Amino acid sequence: MKISFTVNGRSQELEIRPERTLLEVLRDDLGLTGTKHGCDSGECGACTVLIDGEPANSCLVLTPAVRGRHVLTIEGLAEDGKLHPLQQAFIDHGALQCGFCGSGMILSAKALLDRNPSPSRAEVRRGLAGNLCRCSGYQQIVDAVMDAADRLREVR
Repeated sequence: MKISFTVNGRSQELEIRPERTLLEVLRDDLGLTGTKHGCDSGECGACTVLIDGEPANSCLVLTPAVRGRHVLTIEGLAEDGKLHPLQQAFIDHGALQCGFCGSGMILSAKALLDRNPSPSRAEVRRGLAGNLCRCSGYQQIVDAVMDAADRLREVR
């Protein structure tokens, strides 16, 4: 089947099998490997992308469901070669260790900060609840999101 959708601001038209997941298409067809293949059951959050601004586990989304929609992956977050404030804050706070959870965490945090530019630490924890990290203990991740929230408010 032919499907058209937008990924990271670029229109895509692909011929796909309808049972393929968005995760498979992003990684295998479009080469966007920043979206990680984790559990295949929506439990870990490593494959999180934003669909029309909302976080979604791309391992659970059949690609036909994104027809006509806008998908944002970690590769689309930086602009003009400059890291997004969330990406920079994750680096600055050592919130990325092995890096496997990073893209999902950052995109979930972006969705949270787009909805709530001044979250409390508890709101950040709730906003990231669908993302698992085996390395960091989460403290650095929450610190990074809080710092990014401050940075983003300064630019607005």
